[in-house]
Amino acid sequence: MKTIFVQFKCRPGRAYGVADDLAQSIEELSEVYSTSGHYDLIAKFYLGDDRDIGHFVTERLQTLDGVADTFTLVAFKAFAS
Repeated sequence: MKTIFVQFKCRPGRAYGVADDLAQSIEELSEVYSTSGHYDLIAKFYLGDDRDIGHFVTERLQTLDGVADTFTLVAFKAFAS
């Protein structure tokens, strides 16, 4: 299982809509939070070992209505939960 975090920059007025779309349509989603700073949302996803991260982000996440930009982080080890 691969864990990735994706930060989302949303078009003006669309952050809540993007968060709702993630929660309703992306089964790999674990959590999504609103944030302050350069990005509007951060979300945690679990992907199977056979899944391609690049295809998942570019085809499933960046294509959501209201997403202007993403920044992806790959997590290697969880030290606490």
